[in-house]
Amino acid sequence: MSYDEMTLRLRCTVNGRARADDVPVRMTLADYLREVLGLTGTHLGCEQGACGACTVRADGKVVRACLMLAVQAEGMCIDTIEGLTASGELADLQDAFHRHAALQCGFCTAGMLITADDALRKEPSISRDGVRRALTGNLCRCTGYQAIVDAVVDTARMRRHA
Repeated sequence: MSYDEMTLRLRCTVNGRARADDVPVRMTLADYLREVLGLTGTHLGCEQGACGACTVRADGKVVRACLMLAVQAEGMCIDTIEGLTASGELADLQDAFHRHAALQCGFCTAGMLITADDALRKEPSISRDGVRRALTGNLCRCTGYQAIVDAVVDTARMRRHA
């Protein structure tokens, strides 16, 4: 991808680390994370915000990194799957995905985990229907959604009893 255009200095925090990089003004946050920072856990699928593969947290809110320009992240704290797994924030949810076989190729998994964790934070006693609603913007072409829903509901149950 060629970005022969004007650049701006982007200052943000990614996975707890302060960054300052010159980025093309039209570069997406997803491309910045993948190409500049080498954080390839943020996947590019549809590049239209419909599949959820590029989901990250920006200042604690779930966003589609393919729809956000990198320069819009100025001053923000961005959390990617790499940072959330290294911190152990998603360890219980990841374990549940593994136990319930809620992943196959793994392409959608990072976005699913971030979205599911956000749903669990908002609604700790989330129902199966609540999980389905929360994950409507995340597409999986391999597993189907039953195992994913099972994993999220199981994590909710375990967090309540911890």
